[in-house]
Amino acid sequence: MASVASVDELEDRLSEPTAAVVETLRRFPGDILILGVAGKMGPTLAWMARRASDLAGTSRRIIGAARFSDPTVATRLQAHGVETITADLLDRAQLAQLPDAPIVFYMAGRKFGSTGQESLTWAMNCYLPALVCERYRSSRIVAFSTGNVYGYVPVTSGGSCESDALNPVGEYAMSCLGRERIFEHFSLTQGTHAAIIRLNYACELRYGVLVDLALKVWHGRPIDLGMSAFNVLWQGDANAMSLAALDQCDAPARIVNVTGPETLLVKRSCEQFGQLLGREPRFAGTAGADALLNNASAALARYGEPRVPPDQLMTWIAEWIRCDKPLLGKPTHFEARDGKF
Repeated sequence: MASVASVDELEDRLSEPTAAVVETLRRFPGDILILGVAGKMGPTLAWMARRASDLAGTSRRIIGAARFSDPTVATRLQAHGVETITADLLDRAQLAQLPDAPIVFYMAGRKFGSTGQESLTWAMNCYLPALVCERYRSSRIVAFSTGNVYGYVPVTSGGSCESDALNPVGEYAMSCLGRERIFEHFSLTQGTHAAIIRLNYACELRYGVLVDLALKVWHGRPIDLGMSAFNVLWQGDANAMSLAALDQCDAPARIVNVTGPETLLVKRSCEQFGQLLGREPRFAGTAGADALLNNASAALARYGEPRVPPDQLMTWIAEWIRCDKPLLGKPTHFEARDGKF
């Protein structure tokens, strides 16, 4: 596949819908409301929903709500046919004023900065879902979560499946499990149809686990091998699988793991980046025998294999960094083993 020349081309590729997304949005009519749309993944997911709806011939509004601390995000969304509403979702009055929508994608949450502000993290990750479930009790809700709720599994295990026991490490991961339990509770008590997306890890050319590793190789910084393995998924594929998972909404809520099929090793990936970037990677510590790993075989069987495999993504990232193209400056801290972010 050809290299990515610009941010505009990157975002076009990230928002290109699959046939599965087009067909899913054709089968589920009505406006789509995306809560917390201004994050790293939200804008391109919203644009993909817009493009897929247009291809499906489905007339609907795509609405994104967030605080929009960076107003340029709202401007970019609007330019792609997504309506925007500036709102503090924790404010009951502002939440009540949002438009009704039969389809809700819940992307609001808090991770980085959780340490030292744990109460806000719990409010965002547990209290807000309760407010949303009450406000949108009759909607189909796709709620984003994380594979961090599983805890560590052996690197050779193939990753945690949806039915595996949960063992979250740290307050962030515990609050994410709390978020899931809130959606499950209201799904059971109200009959709200919901799907919970456990995602590990979306990546594009400006941020993500692979970008973090590539930058360390490029700048000669030591790479900690303690978290020795990871999963990754091109964000365009993560968007597509998450939108298509609308057809998994049910009562009680259904869990859907979303990631790529491979277990990638940190050391091997950095050596590959070393070849692509012409730099010798530096390593620190000993490779851990376990890691946070997701098994998305059920979703992959349903929606198809990723369009962009890791080798292609790594080649694009290396070229992007060599050419000094824009980065988001938001490291994932995926290597943290104490659950503190």
